[in-house]
Amino acid sequence: MGSSINLDAIGIRLSGEDVHLQRSAVCDLLDDKTIRFPGAQPVSFARRHLAELRHVDYFMCEKTDGVRCLLFLTQIFIDGEGVEAQFLIDRKNDYYYVPRDALHLPRLEGLETFHTGTLLDGELVRQTFRNGQQERLAYLIFDCLAIDGENVTSRPFDKRLARIEALITKPYQNFAKQFPQDVAAQPFQLEMKKMEFPYGMEMMFRDRIPNLPHGNDGLIFTCKGTAYKTGTDEHILKWKPPQENTVDFRLLLGAFPSVEDEEDGVVREDYDAMPEMELYVNYGDRRGEGYKSYGPLKVTEAEWSAMKKLNQQLDGRIIECYKDPATGGWRPKVEKDGAPRFRDDKKDANHITVVESVQESIDDAVTEQDLVREAMNIREAFKGREKARKEEERRRMEAERVRQEERKRRASEVRNGMDDGPTYAD
Repeated sequence: MGSSINLDAIGIRLSGEDVHLQRSAVCDLLDDKTIRFPGAQPVSFARRHLAELRHVDYFMCEKTDGVRCLLFLTQIFIDGEGVEAQFLIDRKNDYYYVPRDALHLPRLEGLETFHTGTLLDGELVRQTFRNGQQERLAYLIFDCLAIDGENVTSRPFDKRLARIEALITKPYQNFAKQFPQDVAAQPFQLEMKKMEFPYGMEMMFRDRIPNLPHGNDGLIFTCKGTAYKTGTDEHILKWKPPQENTVDFRLLLGAFPSVEDEEDGVVREDYDAMPEMELYVNYGDRRGEGYKSYGPLKVTEAEWSAMKKLNQQLDGRIIECYKDPATGGWRPKVEKDGAPRFRDDKKDANHITVVESVQESIDDAVTEQDLVREAMNIREAFKGREKARKEEERRRMEAERVRQEERKRRASEVRNGMDDGPTYAD
């Protein structure tokens, strides 16, 4: 689903000084000295995370099968005038400039105003309605890093969500009601992803996910009270059905089978035949190493035929794979056309820590039924904390009321003492 969206068809990819300027602006906005993709990355859900959901407050939403990207709202100067500008930022940290006047996000102050210094986190997804007759692109917002020049990464998740609702989506919805044709002509629509309480799994599986207008491959749980963290965040949990737990490897083609030419007898490689395929994982800086082999990729003849029909370079690309439960070997996740899913939106394969996390989820898989069974325990714990917070607030307010009454009593005593004291005449 996500790989069918081409950001080059939406915006103009920046290069050279242009992209450096925008990357530096984002770094300044976030007070980050490292130029990198600033988005947070979840960890794979494992059985131990069931206890986490019982003990800590989380929000839950569906995991959209789209293209993860940030949306940077800023301004550029043309003939000395600041004009509205938006950039999509993919996981390669490439910036795509949305053409001028193609998209408008007004501020509360008025329809002609626009946001600057705003960085949203979300998913670009293709949605289909009315039995496939209507299709559109939508950007589903699920977090933010900065709004109108204010870095909000240190604020808890629920407070960030409130900011998005009040300052981003409501003004946009009002604009859409007044100018529906203008919004329909934009390259994509904006929506805020709906958050649920973490114990609503049965509702999600029964009602929400089957009726989504876009692809879905699981659930996301985000801690209610934590700050936004660039890079891997242990407080964002990515649950996928066991068969959807995948790893993004780098694919390297090995030797092709050799065949003897019938005419001259020379042995040559047969480039139509399926070669050896090896999957490599990214070790990054953790062990002072780069990429290392993780194992072979098992591909069927039909999948190899589909790969050849792509007429594209295959060697060195990022490919999404799952572990075959029957054989224990790695297999490619395939698209509707039968070709493996290449993750050209990613610059690097998954880091070994991510691979190990996914491997843990595979080895100790939490099923849909496991989540539904645990929902009542999560709910009871969640409600218990909620009740405790309300009781603590009641006590605090009562203590404040007593303090106010005590201050009033003392003030009254002072006034009465002044009124009733002796008077002195000349």
